Amino acid sequence: MSLRTRTRTITTTAALATATTAALTLSAATVSASTAAGATAAGTAAAATVPWSASHGTASAAGDRWVESGKLVLDGTLTNSGTGCYSVWTRFVHDWVVMPYTKHAEICGAGSVDFTATKSYTYTVTGTLRVCRGTTDTTDCGQGVSITHWPIG
Repeated sequence: MSLRTRTRTITTTAALATATTAALTLSAATVSASTAAGATAAGTAAAATVPWSASHGTASAAGDRWVESGKLVLDGTLTNSGTGCYSVWTRFVHDWVVMPYTKHAEICGAGSVDFTATKSYTYTVTGTLRVCRGTTDTTDCGQGVSITHWPIG
């Protein structure tokens, strides 16, 4: 899986106050956000990402997740080392209402496929991701992994 760097601009109240008080003018400042040092110097920081992974049979899926503009973003790769077909599914619960499964990727035979999925997200939404054998339903799946818990620290 290719590593994708996500960045977002973070403007703090202190930075705004300092800029206003000092009447700073930035002219033609181009800073690369591809490195952490460049991102920090420019007032940007990498989006807080959390790794996830799931597997079943000869397939596995792994990637990162984060929240951006009110949406949960899943970025990952589904990999199969065997000959069967596998797929990646998510299921969300909104305020105690269980939504149906949604398929995000599928693969038949050995190889890998990248995928990105987004879902509207608030603190009352919980979600699970699973890898399943086949591409049409969720009757034969691996253990689900939470994609809406967040590390503290």
